[in-house]
Amino acid sequence: MPYLTLEKKANIFATHGGKATNTGSIEGQVALLTERINHISNHLKTNKKDFSSQRGLMMMVGQRKRLLSYLSKHNLSGYRALIEKLGLRK
Repeated sequence: MPYLTLEKKANIFATHGGKATNTGSIEGQVALLTERINHISNHLKTNKKDFSSQRGLMMMVGQRKRLLSYLSKHNLSGYRALIEKLGLRK
């Protein structure tokens, strides 16, 4: 069973992106990437030699970093609210 069902994705986009169908919003994409990053991080704690998943994790972290950089340049208040809500940049 997949860990990210359609209902869970729709809930993430509804919470962070405004509407459940607004899948292009930067806030929703960052929230979805954060959910995937957390799941793969937990996987890698038990499977230390899974290097392909580790590479995928690094690519997702880079993508999230680029999206957050874009958001901070274009909407600073939205950026600050998002990192506070997701618990990033402690």
